[in-house]
Amino acid sequence: MNDQRKDSRDDARRPSWGEVVGSVFAAFFGVQSEKNRARDFTHGRPAAYIVVGLLMTLALVLVLWGIVRIILHQAGL
Repeated sequence: MNDQRKDSRDDARRPSWGEVVGSVFAAFFGVQSEKNRARDFTHGRPAAYIVVGLLMTLALVLVLWGIVRIILHQAGL
């Protein structure tokens, strides 16, 4: 019974930056849980998810760009 009250208190608080990053990362791969999605839409700030999403997208693009550069360099192009 005490665990149920703790769960409801956890659901009522704003997600931390670590939870926002975890949610965006899970959403990138399409494995976000319904519980976390509901928490994000209920208690999260849209700006936090937008900022983290843009940063993660930029990081993904830069990583892919770096991989292509390495492959092209190895191929002598």
